[in-house]
Amino acid sequence: MARHNREGSGADQRGHEYGVSYQPDWLRLVKVTRQLESGRQSTKTLFRNPAAEPEAQPGDRVRTRITSVDQVLDFEVAVTDPRAAVKRVRVAYIVAGENGHPEEVEFTLESEDIPDEE
Repeated sequence: MARHNREGSGADQRGHEYGVSYQPDWLRLVKVTRQLESGRQSTKTLFRNPAAEPEAQPGDRVRTRITSVDQVLDFEVAVTDPRAAVKRVRVAYIVAGENGHPEEVEFTLESEDIPDEE
């Protein structure tokens, strides 16, 4: 049986703090991707599950919530996955950029360590 959500935290490339509510038997890590002022893209691991291995099988439904007070960001992803086949979920979220213009931030939730794509 899957366990209740745990709480974690992390910071992105610009120092914005985030809270992560996660199911410890599904979520391995959260990455955050932003466009830099130079036009390049930057990806950083926002949070990594401190548990080395899951203690139980994930449930049929997996949930992860990400919040950031200073980014005025709050969303929860819930996926029904009875076969435990979902390995990655990506969420694109619009926040107010440093110059006041909308900025897209992408969060990648991964259920296992997946090699980085080139």
